[in-house]
Amino acid sequence: MLNYLWAGMIILSVVSALGYDINDERINRYQNGKLYSAGYSLTNLENKAMVTIAGQSYFFFLDEKSNQQLQFIVNENMPESWQVIAEKQSSKNKQQLIARIRNIDSKKKQIRFSLPEVHWVKINAVATAAFDMASFAVKLAIGLAGVMALWLGLMRIAEKSGLIHYFVRLIYPVLHWLFPKIDKDHPVLGSISLNMAANMLGLGNAATPMGIKAMQQLQEINKTKERASDEMCMFLAINTSSVQLLPPVTLIALMGVGVSEILLPIILATSVSTIAAIVSVKMYIRAGKS
Repeated sequence: MLNYLWAGMIILSVVSALGYDINDERINRYQNGKLYSAGYSLTNLENKAMVTIAGQSYFFFLDEKSNQQLQFIVNENMPESWQVIAEKQSSKNKQQLIARIRNIDSKKKQIRFSLPEVHWVKINAVATAAFDMASFAVKLAIGLAGVMALWLGLMRIAEKSGLIHYFVRLIYPVLHWLFPKIDKDHPVLGSISLNMAANMLGLGNAATPMGIKAMQQLQEINKTKERASDEMCMFLAINTSSVQLLPPVTLIALMGVGVSEILLPIILATSVSTIAAIVSVKMYIRAGKS
């Protein structure tokens, strides 16, 4: 179902962008092919004149045969359509808008110039964003692979060596309070512990398969298969709100060392959300029994 939603959103964005572009082409929003006029004044320099356009002054040669350019500096005073043209022009320097002088009228002391043509702005922006995000996703996935492999390997070693069993025994009083109907030696407690540990260490992707396995095991001991048990509701609430002692690896990959500045807010926010989730489920369970 989610795939259909994503496909629908992509198709909607493409159709919407195409509609905007067709309308822009119909009304010629960016004045493609238009010749602009501006008056100039003579200077003390030989064969040179000065023209002021959009609050900026430029010098050019009074040579009608030369193919001269005016390089406008992009600023806030420039018309919005010109700023878009500067961003979409083929020139690598987007801080300058390149205009070409087409005609110099020495009698009226005017020049006529044209700006680069731009077409299909929205659809090009959608395509560019799609390719940029695809490239970013690959780089991010490669960057996360090492961290994920390290933590998943450590957890696998802990599971095989029996450390998980000792860890479960250590935190069993807490687990028993959260999940009172689960037997002490049931393997689901190990899956729940691994999931909670992965979430606390910021390994959301690593926690997902462990969470799915824990849910499957909880369903096996669920007496009413048609509805979620109290333990399943509690596990889902904790898994969703999860206390995080370390930032998510995705956030670390994006922010680098800057993530240390928000470490304390992350711990406080997730602690409050987890407490609220546990209290809510406990109240719901108590209300159902009364």
